[in-house]
Amino acid sequence: MAREKNSTMTVTILGSGTCVPSLQRSACSVLVEIDGTRLLFDSGPGTMHQMLKAGITLWDISYIFYSHFHPDHTGELVPFLFASKYPIKTRRQTPLTIVAGKGFSEFYNGLQTVFGSWIDIGPGMLKLVELDTDAKDARTYKGFTVESMPVAHRKESLAYRITGTAGKSVVYSGDTDVCESLALLAKDADLFICESALPDALKADGHLTPSRAGKIAATAQVGKLVLTHLYPECDTVDIMKECRKTYSGPLTLAQDLMRFVL
Repeated sequence: MAREKNSTMTVTILGSGTCVPSLQRSACSVLVEIDGTRLLFDSGPGTMHQMLKAGITLWDISYIFYSHFHPDHTGELVPFLFASKYPIKTRRQTPLTIVAGKGFSEFYNGLQTVFGSWIDIGPGMLKLVELDTDAKDARTYKGFTVESMPVAHRKESLAYRITGTAGKSVVYSGDTDVCESLALLAKDADLFICESALPDALKADGHLTPSRAGKIAATAQVGKLVLTHLYPECDTVDIMKECRKTYSGPLTLAQDLMRFVL
């Protein structure tokens, strides 16, 4: 991809939390802005409110990428589509592309069975793209490329790598356990937003802990690691210290509305 020196990428953590309600952390969502194009990665409950806090409306979003279909990652999809229809004079005027793993069309059809026309945003206004959940996949869009790799959480689970025209890249892990594919996808990424759901002593299947996330980041030699998807139990332990067992590079604990410019 040709590089453009003046191209910029801004990443905002809209939600650094989980399915557990929290006054400090909204559910999972990350906003990526590339030269005026806005990409949303996951849309857990509360995402649209967080977007407004970040100065973004739902009509500004051109793409939504889903890491998997759990409610804390997709819970605001139905309200997002419903809100895109109203009021009539200000309804969505530009198409929306939703990208996810294999099985998303079936998932969306299930939503249509329940909500019907309430989530129909108009002819030609919604495009669904399914990516391979068994191997690396990639798509090129105007101003950026997105690569995906299957990760160890659910059968449809994907991690994403977004690269802008200036060559800067951000990787979003979604939910995952330890897996080689994530380290491969994150290799030399400028920013690695990685789930670290619970402290080391409370390791849960299908999720990472600080030291495990750190080991993946160290293996991938990322520019900066951001730990996110933090359950309340993480507030009772020094998870920065736990991560430092395996990772010595730049490290940040995600907070809602935290912003990074690449």
